[in-house]
Amino acid sequence: MPARLSEDRLSITAVFSDGTSAEFTVDQPALGAGLAGDLLAALAEMVHPHGELDAAGSVRLYVAAVRNMAAALAETGFTGGAGELARAQLARYWLAAPAWAEGCTRRLMRAFGQAGGMQAGGVAELAAGRAYKSRDTHPLKPYGENEWAALTDACAGVVAESYRAHRAALAGATRGADPAVAGWSPDNLRWLLARTGPATLAAVSAHAGLPVSVARARGGYAQASTGLFPHVDVVVGYRLLLGVYSGVVPDGIDDLVTTGIDWAGDATVLLSYVKGRTAAESVSLSRPAVRLLEQWLAHSALLRAGVAPGEREHLWLRVKGPGTDQVCCGAPDRHRSQDWVRRHQVRAGDGGLLKIRQDRIRTTHLAMRDNSAWWGSRRAAIDPNHTPQVEGDHYLSEPTPAQRQLIDTVIAGAQHDLLRRARPPAVLTDAGIATLAAGYPQLIASLGLDGEVIAELMDGQRDVFSAACADQLSGLHGPRGKPCPARPWVCLLCPLAIFAPRHAGNLLRLRGFFTRQWQAMPAAQYMAVFGPYATRLDEVLSRYDPAVLTAAATAAGTAGDQQIPLRPEERSL
Repeated sequence: MPARLSEDRLSITAVFSDGTSAEFTVDQPALGAGLAGDLLAALAEMVHPHGELDAAGSVRLYVAAVRNMAAALAETGFTGGAGELARAQLARYWLAAPAWAEGCTRRLMRAFGQAGGMQAGGVAELAAGRAYKSRDTHPLKPYGENEWAALTDACAGVVAESYRAHRAALAGATRGADPAVAGWSPDNLRWLLARTGPATLAAVSAHAGLPVSVARARGGYAQASTGLFPHVDVVVGYRLLLGVYSGVVPDGIDDLVTTGIDWAGDATVLLSYVKGRTAAESVSLSRPAVRLLEQWLAHSALLRAGVAPGEREHLWLRVKGPGTDQVCCGAPDRHRSQDWVRRHQVRAGDGGLLKIRQDRIRTTHLAMRDNSAWWGSRRAAIDPNHTPQVEGDHYLSEPTPAQRQLIDTVIAGAQHDLLRRARPPAVLTDAGIATLAAGYPQLIASLGLDGEVIAELMDGQRDVFSAACADQLSGLHGPRGKPCPARPWVCLLCPLAIFAPRHAGNLLRLRGFFTRQWQAMPAAQYMAVFGPYATRLDEVLSRYDPAVLTAAATAAGTAGDQQIPLRPEERSL
């Protein structure tokens, strides 16, 4: 259901994808319905289902920004609408406004213009430009490797121990009998609870025909209940470990439901969840996360079978505590995680108790996954829900040693590539060895060419399509020791390429190929794929004698792509 404005245009009602709704108001009638009303109308177009805002907290922040902007401009005497704002007024407000208000109102002004609102000259460009100030956010530092290992081991230990106890309790229930007939014993209590579901000690003792005090003295009830039904300590362990294995946002893990688990085979799960700041998202779980999820569903199956259908869909079912019959559906409160750390003595790097932050677990998962065997690559892929800038600002600002080494490798490779492309091409005006030795002494020195190699270059024994290659086994574009697999145009930017007059015909054929690709491809795509090579080709051909090019053009003819070593999918139509 789309967001609705009130009649006075100073409040907005929104319904979100999870079924919740909320109403927000500016609460400042003195501001009038001009600017505030226009901005709230723009906000309505940004809210689910028309826009990406799908949480009450996000909308509340935008309404606060509307209130801030309207009040600040009202103090300067402005009483008009968003369409009457001048560029100077906006710039003055954004320079003085806090970063969060500037960011929200910039997006609101852009949404106002996209919805057809008239704006003064230069306002649209200013709103679309770079913010004057950025929010003072500090990226979460990942947990240290020892801390991460300690947290993972503690969670895995709790999960494994509780699941062993659960399976032992189920086995004991099969051996037991009705305690009203067979008497009070641990297996008989398990037999009863497995059939009735969670029950209080009073209810169980009444069924067995014993006073509560006698039943309490005989014991065994608490162990039977906690073994059969997961409680908060177990759920916290499962929940933290799922975050370690999957990297799903904390609010997404909290609100998981069984209908969001899509099994694609026996070992693959697509987990759908709702991210509080945006909307529905999904992730393909790693093998450890899949196994953990399978185990949790088996662990909670007995409890899940005894609750109402509406509650059964919640993933994190648990009993409120030993000795109670109350079943809780949602994830435990966040403070339970710190209580869990205290009970299990999970230590930080400084020796104190580890402070649990669910979003920091996600940050560490993204930072550590390049070292994880199940990801299969050292490179940390950009999260599909993040832009590269967000990924870099929030997840790579505190890199691990492995990530720092990877970043340095990428930077060094990029710098080497820039230097290689900046080197001028080696173009010979004749085929003489003396010309190469005299005109390119630095090239000979850098490539380590001896007289035999130079002779082979001059005689055409080392020719590829576009040039003569100083070393096809160098491994520059493929495995070292194997023939170079580069495409014909890649040689144009290769430092090993030497262009002789005999290559002019093939270079002209390559220019014709570029021309046909330019006509068939969008300009942006062409420039991304062939742009640098086409520029270098023009530079190489400009160094040839015009007479050589004229003769080569006559010999090249108009055979199209037939004389170029192309793959079938690369040929022009």
